[in-house]
Amino acid sequence: MRELALHLLDIAENSVAAGACDITIAVDEDARKDRLLMIVEDNGKGMDEATIAQVVDPFVTSRTTRKVGLGIPLLKAAAEGCNGYLHIHSAVGKGTRLEVEFQRSHIDRMPLGDLTGTWFGLLVAWPQIHWVFRYRAGDGEFLFDDAPIKTELGDVSLTEPSILTYLRETLQEGVKSVQKP
Repeated sequence: MRELALHLLDIAENSVAAGACDITIAVDEDARKDRLLMIVEDNGKGMDEATIAQVVDPFVTSRTTRKVGLGIPLLKAAAEGCNGYLHIHSAVGKGTRLEVEFQRSHIDRMPLGDLTGTWFGLLVAWPQIHWVFRYRAGDGEFLFDDAPIKTELGDVSLTEPSILTYLRETLQEGVKSVQKP
């Protein structure tokens, strides 16, 4: 994967596959501390200690569509190569928290990528999931929680063209407001 947003997408898809109905994705850029922290937290089925230990092995996957799982092992290697780390905390029946950190200015750190597109895709692909997206950089913060929008819409689908436009614009404006120079 060429950008970190695609790794977030992959991890969020794992959360959906694990039966999560609440997923939070947080991205924190701290230029002063020279760190980039990404967290994906869910309330899915969780993992025991043995499974957590296997998750970073590229030749172990729970997917039936292929025999290898490269997403998390590649992300771990990328983080460690950029003076960072990847930690997974999980409990069976309670969910999982994956935390990955990079040295923000490291020359080998891949770009953050298209957060808006990633979050928009997740929101529309899995409207039954309660999504919370948080992006922080410098003194700016954008928080998007889809619950109030879904409550307001009632039975109206998120895939209605005017709703899609509103969601995309809200995400774009929120991310852009945090990324301002």
